[in-house]
Amino acid sequence: MHARSRILVTGATGNVGRQVVSQLLAAQAGGVRALTRTPGQARLPQNVGVYQGDLADSHALQSALNEVDAVFLMWPFHSAEPAAAVVDAIKRHARRVVFLSSGAVQDKVAPERQPHPVGRSHAAVEQCIEQSGLEWTRLRPSTFAANTLWWAGQIRAGDVVAGAYGALPMALLHEADIAGVAVRALTEDGHDRKTYTLTGPEVLTQAEQVHTIGEVLGRPIRWKELSREAARARLLADDSFPDSFVDVLLHGYADMMAAPRPAVTSVIEAVTGRQARTYRDWVADHVTDFR
Repeated sequence: MHARSRILVTGATGNVGRQVVSQLLAAQAGGVRALTRTPGQARLPQNVGVYQGDLADSHALQSALNEVDAVFLMWPFHSAEPAAAVVDAIKRHARRVVFLSSGAVQDKVAPERQPHPVGRSHAAVEQCIEQSGLEWTRLRPSTFAANTLWWAGQIRAGDVVAGAYGALPMALLHEADIAGVAVRALTEDGHDRKTYTLTGPEVLTQAEQVHTIGEVLGRPIRWKELSREAARARLLADDSFPDSFVDVLLHGYADMMAAPRPAVTSVIEAVTGRQARTYRDWVADHVTDFR
């Protein structure tokens, strides 16, 4: 793409979106725009064009898309119902979209037959984008390392993290690596109609993740295994955790336990030229969140 292209980042104040904005600015990729519901709380750099609204607000979306060349699209909805309107708005302005999909999407399975609800909604959005005529790249990430911030309260309060499925293995991803691939796909040619399966460079169980946090903090922290029922009750009692996501999370963990051990890919290094960051790297970058 042209060096001075205009790029709209949706979800710009989230873990991944904020990194996309930062890395686009560092790459001097052109004009960077952000769509957010709360511009006053966005804390984005002054040279970012901040537009108030969200994907459900068609007027705000149209305004943010005006004269835009490419879009980084995160999907904030629990269903794909708004996808047709959102993708139609994008294609009337931009020629390229990079979609942060989900690792739950299974290849060669129709959206309505995807076994996981997150996979169903994201597969349907993928299909809508494929049929739009836009240039597209889709990113299918493994588990976000940032999800382990759910344990921060327990770690600040003591030396034990209690939960279910401590033996669950994950290839945790640093949000900066997801953003690194997204920025390449947004600003370079050669990524059209590519599906990038993104993982971290190692597989760690939840218990091993907790141990790693303790090593970085310089104190022993251990995992305490709970039954699924006890873990569910704990999550429902946690005001910071959405009740609607508790059963989705635990069902997902049960499915992951029954599935083959996650495979690690080298996509991040192949696309960005640098090795994927380890979970220890991620913890070091977020150490203040656990103190």
